[in-house]
Amino acid sequence: MGFADAIRTCFSKYVMFDGRARRAEYWYWVLFTLILQFGIPFVFAFIGRPGAGTTLSGLVSLALFLPGLAVLMRRLHDTDHSGWWWLLVFTVIGVVVLLYWVCLEGTKGPNRFGPRTT
Repeated sequence: MGFADAIRTCFSKYVMFDGRARRAEYWYWVLFTLILQFGIPFVFAFIGRPGAGTTLSGLVSLALFLPGLAVLMRRLHDTDHSGWWWLLVFTVIGVVVLLYWVCLEGTKGPNRFGPRTT
């Protein structure tokens, strides 16, 4: 799955919390959101309107929160973990555990969350 395919998939599954997401889909989504979060304020600061860039970046963050959460849950499903484990982000050690899990290769073949996506 390429960058554009991953972004298209995440937007088409905007609030779909069931199913599975491969590593490429998740990490391309993370890259996309980071580019937007750092790129928007940079562009607006470059043209002399830093406040507008911060505001727009905040609105973009708000709009991308649900699809980001959905792809994280689907990624956890791919590693055969419940999507509710995302709540570990509220603990320090939990962030490390989640980072480890999203870096793992997904389970081969079907698991309790469905068949493996292509």
